[in-house]
Amino acid sequence: MAKRCEVCGKGPQTGNAVSHSHVLTKRRWLPNLQSVRANVNGTVKKIRVCTRCLKGGKIQRAI
Repeated sequence: MAKRCEVCGKGPQTGNAVSHSHVLTKRRWLPNLQSVRANVNGTVKKIRVCTRCLKGGKIQRAI
């Protein structure tokens, strides 16, 4: 399953983990995705949404 928000498209970011001796190794920052039941085009669907979209009210939650 892709680690991508279905509303805004936010996905993983890459960069370096820096140790105390400044040795660089690759690492990933993953978005905080939550599975929620939402109204999508009038039907209830389970989608994966980042918390920024949830807090911003970009989706309509299903009861």
